[in-house]
Amino acid sequence: MSDDATSTTPPPEAPRPDLPGPSRRELLRAGTLVLLLGTQQIARGAGILAVRVWPAQDYSRVTIESDRQLTAKQFFVATPPRLAVDIEGIDLNPELRELVAKVKPDDPNIAGIRVGQNAPGVVRLVVDLKRAALPQVFTLPPIAAYRHRLVFDLYPADPEDPLETLIAERLRDAAPGAATVGLPPPTPAPLPNIAAARPGSAGDPLGDLIAQHSQRPGTAATPAPAGGLPTPVPGATAPVATPSGAPAAAPPAVAAAPSPPHSGSAGAPAAPAIARATDRLIIVALDPGHGGEDPGATGPGGTREKDVVLKVAFLLRDRINATTIGGNPMRAFLTRDADFFVPLGVRVEKARRVQADLFVSIHADAFTTPAARGASVFALSQSGASSTAARWLANKENQSDLVGGLNVRSQDRHVQSALLDMSTTAQINDSLKLGSVLLGEIGNMAKLHKPRVEQAGFAVLKAPDIPSVLVETAFISNPEEEAKLRTAAYQQQLADALMRGITRYFAKNPPLARSRSV
Repeated sequence: MSDDATSTTPPPEAPRPDLPGPSRRELLRAGTLVLLLGTQQIARGAGILAVRVWPAQDYSRVTIESDRQLTAKQFFVATPPRLAVDIEGIDLNPELRELVAKVKPDDPNIAGIRVGQNAPGVVRLVVDLKRAALPQVFTLPPIAAYRHRLVFDLYPADPEDPLETLIAERLRDAAPGAATVGLPPPTPAPLPNIAAARPGSAGDPLGDLIAQHSQRPGTAATPAPAGGLPTPVPGATAPVATPSGAPAAAPPAVAAAPSPPHSGSAGAPAAPAIARATDRLIIVALDPGHGGEDPGATGPGGTREKDVVLKVAFLLRDRINATTIGGNPMRAFLTRDADFFVPLGVRVEKARRVQADLFVSIHADAFTTPAARGASVFALSQSGASSTAARWLANKENQSDLVGGLNVRSQDRHVQSALLDMSTTAQINDSLKLGSVLLGEIGNMAKLHKPRVEQAGFAVLKAPDIPSVLVETAFISNPEEEAKLRTAAYQQQLADALMRGITRYFAKNPPLARSRSV
């Protein structure tokens, strides 16, 4: 009986004098102290998870990622140009100090970053700039793999015009001996107003502008056609060299330069030179998807979509720049040529600014299972997606602005209008023709996911006057296809296939004379 009682009654717990626990009174005191600290003091415990700097010619970005939202106050000093930002609720820590070393010497916008404890619970960041800037400071809520982000976007106050840069590259490549003439380097000047070109005219505003630039003071006295810009002999293909990585300085514009004469008078010696200078450039806008804060899809081996598609775009650019069609040179324009974020609407706006004849957005697909494989080509749809998978992919790609970090408050009416569904039936029909030839060429060297061009509401394909397609080169989520995408040989095969498709498209659909305003 006593044994049963002993077995059912738990023995008293032995005291542990070596590990004294907090008393109830101490716990209550600690809880009261936390409540009395207030939100500002609690916020001082905000953790900095990562700091990043994204340099680019378009703009440079600084990102501070934290486990909770940060509050910042900023002010800009014009001379010398610098941005000061006071971040409240945190103390200086090693993560913030890392920003100083993350600035690269070749950053086109940021000269350096200084960081210090400005006041208790307030850290001041000073971003010293290389040129006048229009800074934007904003926060982003958690999305995808990111927590809270505090972002500084530093846009140059006097940005480069993509059309001006394109013209400068074309003139440089068309005149390889121009640098040896001994003339001082030209200084950039504003573009002449070529929007006044008559709508519907058979002229080429971009070609006319090239002609205006080529008739600069200092070259007019050079005998033609032996001097000045070298011109191809009739019937020969104009040589086009691959552009270097650094954009050339834009030559100055000549105000009120006359249009090339249309008369066939044999007594006008300048007419042949001008006619050859106004060759019809065929411009293909290449859009490497994602970039910067937006890595795109990531393969099982860690391959990032944004890196692979940029390499393919560089290879395709070189092929386009070395090609002529019907005697007209081609020129590639990249919506991004480095690792930085470009909003979807800005990609469309850039292509329209340079009067692109085609728009090819390059991506690498991903799915929830590794079994999916094969390349795909997509065009825009005005009446719904052609399949559930196409709709799913379009929705995923259209989230790029949220992941990449779009400052919605800063978007102007031009970018907003580019996101509107302005596309015409003719544009979609031409896009389907382009997509079909690209799909056929890709199918000759790789497996296809679908044998036809799919359609969905991709925001990046909504240029109303440019045939536009989105190419998913492979499923980066498939281990075998990821391994192929990493190889230089496969990337070159993809670029070759896309080049053949573009050439085939123009063979059946010659580019018309440009008549749309810039």
